[in-house]
Amino acid sequence: MTDTSILCKPHYFILTGGPGAGKTTVKTALEQKGYTCVPEVARQIIREQEATGGNAVPWKDMEAYTRLMQEQSIATFYTGPSADNGSCFYDRGIADVICHARLNRLPVDDALHTAALQCRYNEHVFMFPPWEEIYCTDAERKQTYAEAVTTYNVLCAIYREYGYTLIEAPKVPVMERVGFVLEYLEAITKKA
Repeated sequence: MTDTSILCKPHYFILTGGPGAGKTTVKTALEQKGYTCVPEVARQIIREQEATGGNAVPWKDMEAYTRLMQEQSIATFYTGPSADNGSCFYDRGIADVICHARLNRLPVDDALHTAALQCRYNEHVFMFPPWEEIYCTDAERKQTYAEAVTTYNVLCAIYREYGYTLIEAPKVPVMERVGFVLEYLEAITKKA
């Protein structure tokens, strides 16, 4: 018997990893090639909060920021494009919110845990490992490189806990990384 409360969207592919590992650059290159992509909700929240004078940013109100990440990550899963539009790449997924909560010693509520179990992306997740040579901070990314490494390790553990298969992106130039993702995507879709 199957659980009808589980919603599988195998055309949704997650690009994730610690901060500053190059995943957003790859997502942007995939967009330029015509693929549908969903941006990282965390950065959107920070931009919106900064623009409106809100406090729901990591350096002011971590709990409020995490709640918004949870709400928006779940919403983008449900409102994302249909399979008719082909493969879609997500810059981070619901399990990334769990990682964020754990790293910041915040509780993972039942709704978030349930969403991670029931809102299923493609079982193959592209993990972008820490890469010190390209790492940099910016107005929205304030973590140190050591924190980026820790984030990556926790992310890997969480995605495995939720039953995903991790595919590590190589540390090569952007277009080679894009090629790697697309070749893997082609191999996966041929098996399906």
